[in-house]
Amino acid sequence: MKVLVYIAISLLSLVVGFYLSRIVQKRKLEEYERIGRKILEDAKREAETIKREASLQAKDMILQARTEFDQEIKSRRLELEKIEQRLAQKEASFEKKLEILERKEGELLEREKELSRREAEASQKIKEYEILLEKEREKLEKISGMTAEEAKNLLLQMVEENARFEALKICKRIEEEAKEKADKKAKEIIALAVQRYAGEYVTEESVSVVQLPNEEMKGRIIGREGRNIRALEAATGVDIIIDDTPEAVILSCFNPIRREVARLALERLVADGRIHPARIEEVVAKVAEELEEKIKEAGEKAVFDLGLHNVHPELIKLLGKLQFRSSYAQNVYRHSIEVAFISGIIAAELGINVKDAKRAGLLHDIGKAVDHEVEGSHAQIGADFARKYGESEEIVHAILAHHEEIEAQSILDVVVQAADALSGARPGARREMLQTYIKRLEDLERIASSFPGVEKCYALQAGREIRVVVRSDEVSDDELYALSRDIAKKIESELTYPGQIKVVVIRETRAVEYAR
Repeated sequence: MKVLVYIAISLLSLVVGFYLSRIVQKRKLEEYERIGRKILEDAKREAETIKREASLQAKDMILQARTEFDQEIKSRRLELEKIEQRLAQKEASFEKKLEILERKEGELLEREKELSRREAEASQKIKEYEILLEKEREKLEKISGMTAEEAKNLLLQMVEENARFEALKICKRIEEEAKEKADKKAKEIIALAVQRYAGEYVTEESVSVVQLPNEEMKGRIIGREGRNIRALEAATGVDIIIDDTPEAVILSCFNPIRREVARLALERLVADGRIHPARIEEVVAKVAEELEEKIKEAGEKAVFDLGLHNVHPELIKLLGKLQFRSSYAQNVYRHSIEVAFISGIIAAELGINVKDAKRAGLLHDIGKAVDHEVEGSHAQIGADFARKYGESEEIVHAILAHHEEIEAQSILDVVVQAADALSGARPGARREMLQTYIKRLEDLERIASSFPGVEKCYALQAGREIRVVVRSDEVSDDELYALSRDIAKKIESELTYPGQIKVVVIRETRAVEYAR
């Protein structure tokens, strides 16, 4: 029974809960509808407000646009009025100018009529003058006995002769002035190059002398049964002369590098005191290695002092070897540096590449470093080495041409030739006995004077050039070349001299006239 009561209560609770939930839902729905109507009314009111505000903004924008349009129309109207005023002013000025032009046109017409009248009068007078000239010409022809054409030709001939004479005088004067200026400029450049380079006065000996601390040292150098001196000569390739010269040993060798190695090695052995074959070989090898390094440093110093770059290491080594070579008692290393400096100075004066001039001057005697080992002239050997180690053809040609073994083709060739001659010919550069020097110059002039037709001859440039002046009435222009060749052959057969001698034969024609 209790179970049925509980079931009935539960069903009643469910029914009551259902109805209660329906009532709550209905009230919520009514509340939601009320809120929705309120929201809709608020939205409508807000839309009306926005619509009114947008309408007011549109009216303001329309009013502002109309105001701006009215202002723009007003400004455009003002601009048009100004343009109309300017056009009116220009039109007035054009009318004034037109009036002026019309007036001037009338004046020009009047002047044209006047000119036509005067032209007619002038034409009439010209005809009258031509008639008078014809009559005068006929009178002159009767008096002179020549026609007008003949007189004109005679006058033209006289004028032409006078003009040719004056032209020859002018050409001669210009040529003399040009030669004088060129000669003066060349002398200035050479003098400047010599003055700006202050070279040393250098002489070299063919043997080296090693000073000894005492006479007993000679016996130690010779050694027991001469073994020390034999070992020293075998290691260095130098003849060691031990004679009665007090406290001195003489080293003799044709190769200056080997002689220098021997000198340094012997000085070191004497200072050390230990002299025996094994020690000699050790010291000679060490000195030779050190000398190679000094040779390289000397070459690098020459290149650095001249401001040159990209010189091949082998060429630098050959340059260093030149400090042990001499030419007519002049050190070739210092001579090469001197020629490089002088070449650079001359190049700067002539406006050509200074670096190339210094490079060619420094390398011009590079062949003398090995000319005792290789067949051929030092110029050809040097050119071959320069070409082998990457020097330009311009530098190679300058090396080849510096003794005129081939013809000079560029200004650089001539600059190196001049610098080489200046370095060798400057006072104190090369040592030679005064009597021998004077005798050679006298023999040069004697040989040149022995040929017929020679009027005067002069030995120049320390005997490197002989200048011969011949008589123009005895020697023709065609005979000059044969005479210079004959003089050169006779000099070659009768004289002994270093380098080469240039023979210059001059034939001068003089025209003399007296103005009275």
